[in-house]
Amino acid sequence: MKSILIATALALAAGTALAHNCPNEMKAIDAKLATQPKLSDADAAKVKQLRADGEAAHKAGKHDDSMKALGEAKKILAI
Repeated sequence: MKSILIATALALAAGTALAHNCPNEMKAIDAKLATQPKLSDADAAKVKQLRADGEAAHKAGKHDDSMKALGEAKKILAI
């Protein structure tokens, strides 16, 4: 019984840690955008939209969706 409780607590802690990583991902995207990377207009617009979608999902508590959108933006930015 103890091991089940410990495993559950660790799983919840890991989920919380990932949920709080969204702001760090947004900061990384913002930092890269501040360097004015060479992107096509379409890619630049897509990155900005994904960044906004990620922030909205984070604020709504949908951290998996947030991390997915931010991950796509980072892939386009090659970070």
